[in-house]
Amino acid sequence: MEIKLIKRDITRLDVDAIVNAANRSLLGGGGVDGAIHEVGGKAILEECKKIAAKQGGCPPGEAVITTGGNLKARYVIHAVGPVWRGGKYGEAEQLASCYKSSLKLAEEYSLKSIAFPNISTGIYGYPKQEAAKIAVSTIKSIHKTSVEKVVFVCFDDMNFRLYEKLLKVNSSK
Repeated sequence: MEIKLIKRDITRLDVDAIVNAANRSLLGGGGVDGAIHEVGGKAILEECKKIAAKQGGCPPGEAVITTGGNLKARYVIHAVGPVWRGGKYGEAEQLASCYKSSLKLAEEYSLKSIAFPNISTGIYGYPKQEAAKIAVSTIKSIHKTSVEKVVFVCFDDMNFRLYEKLLKVNSSK
């Protein structure tokens, strides 16, 4: 599996799936979630509404998949990250589960490329360095997958530098 790092707007990527740092309701929000819903259009929200009606949203650590709507990506995988509460409430396990659940869905849909944002590091308050360590170690620990390319997409310089140190891979700003 190839791992890449870029600093870019995730909504502009041409990959099989982008991961949305979603909230429990799946009905859109701020940050990455809001941008994906805005650029992707109504089709994403309509599928999210159906999923939410069927299963009552999505709990932290889990993920669901929808169309990519108007995005270049064919699919959006909505992963619900944990809200940081000091690290004593299973946040690390839930965050790692976001990455595992997203890759599992990508595999179920025979996707070859997936792009991840910095899940839970915005309004959910997860410390960026700890979140980056969990993201990188979780992806690197997965050895058996049909996914050929994982892209970590950073929106800000701080996250980009953290991932760059952890990955020591080819990166582009």
